[in-house]
Amino acid sequence: MNADIAIVGGGIVGLATAYHLSQKYSDKKIVVLEKEAELAFHQTGNNSGVIHSGLYYKPGSLKAKNCIDGYNMLLDFCNEHEIHYELCGKVVVASDESEIPALRTLFDRGRENGLEGLEMLDKARLKEIEPHLAGVQGIRVPQTGIINYKNVCAKLAEKITAAGGEIRLNTLVKSIEETADGVQIVTNKSFVECKMMINCAGLYSDEVAKMHLGDIDTKIIPFRGEYFELTTEAEHLVKHLIYPVPDPAFPFLGVHFTRMADGGIEAGPNAVFAFKKEGYKRTDFDFKEFFGSLLWPGFQKVMFKYWKTGLGEIYRSFSKKQFTKALQKLIPEIREEHLVAAPAGVRAQACDKTGGLLDDFKLVTEKRAIHVINAPSPAATSSLSIGKTIADMVEL
Repeated sequence: MNADIAIVGGGIVGLATAYHLSQKYSDKKIVVLEKEAELAFHQTGNNSGVIHSGLYYKPGSLKAKNCIDGYNMLLDFCNEHEIHYELCGKVVVASDESEIPALRTLFDRGRENGLEGLEMLDKARLKEIEPHLAGVQGIRVPQTGIINYKNVCAKLAEKITAAGGEIRLNTLVKSIEETADGVQIVTNKSFVECKMMINCAGLYSDEVAKMHLGDIDTKIIPFRGEYFELTTEAEHLVKHLIYPVPDPAFPFLGVHFTRMADGGIEAGPNAVFAFKKEGYKRTDFDFKEFFGSLLWPGFQKVMFKYWKTGLGEIYRSFSKKQFTKALQKLIPEIREEHLVAAPAGVRAQACDKTGGLLDDFKLVTEKRAIHVINAPSPAATSSLSIGKTIADMVEL
């Protein structure tokens, strides 16, 4: 088929991009290519459903700008299309005195990013709003919310097709080649000739980029995040979303408690190196992908640097007792019998050759292609802003 713009990937970033392009170019043919039988099947459909406020991100970074802009755009979109969400607020808690400086840094960063209504909580105030929480100090972030991002994707897909766009499911990209006046994308079904290609392939964004560019300096390393859900009798222990103070050297937020938009409370995730890119179970293994990660020079440096943290995450993966212990640091009343295993997710963590775990969004722009190489959390919150940024870059 012929198209003006082809988007590879039917997660929330790909759909948000297609949505903005369909608004900008109402007379152009836009097609979304998704390898699965449904949209939002991987990272979008398996995340914790948090609407992030922009508290954590370095002021001026793409993460900070897109999160705050995307937050407002997401709420406007949901209000316009009657998509359910709830701004329930979040508490970030320092478990002991050693974490207070990092907590205060977060507070200052949130204010610098324009968050209003942040509240620094002393021990008494913590107990007032979260009676079962253990901690010496905290921050309450009223802007944080919860949502089912699959519902957002369903509405985006509806708007794309209503504007004349096309969504092709079960369509796997096999190769990419530039032609005299565009890009040819060969799939498992046929091929697409387009003037511009946008790579939003998530866990496989590096592989899609390599099809077009050859070797690149970044590789996606998959990390599985494992969750438990609280039993009904334990749900009263959690009022807000509850997070620990994150380790600034490690790009994960630590195990936490998340109220879910469709009901219930999730506990987790950990961050365990996955043996395949879509390795949702401990037993999932792909020889090529496993050794591709293991032999990547940057990941070898990451393993050497974080081996102790990594072993701890693996131990917690196999030991419910240790997982419970990590959660008890926040809420001491949590018991093993309160935790029921829930579906896992896999995070696409970009790693460069020097061992850097990329924390910010990374876009690689070419004359006929834009590659979204890294779109970590808060990509779902930021998706409409990222999509608009990409759409603004496209000139046909």
